[in-house]
Amino acid sequence: MNNAIPEEYRRVAEGLFPPGGFLHGKGPAEEAAAAFADILGIGADYRKILAGRQSEKDLRIFLGHFQNNLDLLIQKTWVEKADEARKEKLQNRIPGLVNDIERADYSTALREFSRILDELAYLFFGAQSSKDDFTEYTLRIDTQMGLFWWYGGQIGCLYSREKDTCLGGPDRDQGIFRALLMIGICYLTNF
Repeated sequence: MNNAIPEEYRRVAEGLFPPGGFLHGKGPAEEAAAAFADILGIGADYRKILAGRQSEKDLRIFLGHFQNNLDLLIQKTWVEKADEARKEKLQNRIPGLVNDIERADYSTALREFSRILDELAYLFFGAQSSKDDFTEYTLRIDTQMGLFWWYGGQIGCLYSREKDTCLGGPDRDQGIFRALLMIGICYLTNF
């Protein structure tokens, strides 16, 4: 657990990504994901999406809002001329992520979302995003934003870089992947 996370949020964060949890077949309960969504300020939207009270059409509309907002965030990010190609590549990845979500392939979508978050962090924060104290840095800027970037880093830790597969194995509960994914989707839709 990152000691930079304020004590009042640490218990909720550990519930989302329990120490050693995914590596040993124990993932977070959906209640832990909902509690984390609450501290990010997206609890109501998160619960609405996760509860499945939406039709397929409603989900497509929500994902359209997500895609539009993420496109705007990327377009409005100022970068050096040398990084303009990174912005374009990132924007080109978003439709694939949306397709994975619509197909309910949450393991693949979560992996792609992790990659998108890595690139987005770079566009927002430059080389600082790859430093060891990135979480602490973002927590000093804004607690909710810092917790979001911490969450993004934890998602990346779920995947083996060598095999490009989830450390929990291919048979992991897709519901947990969906719950983890929707935290980020809701946060960026409301960013």
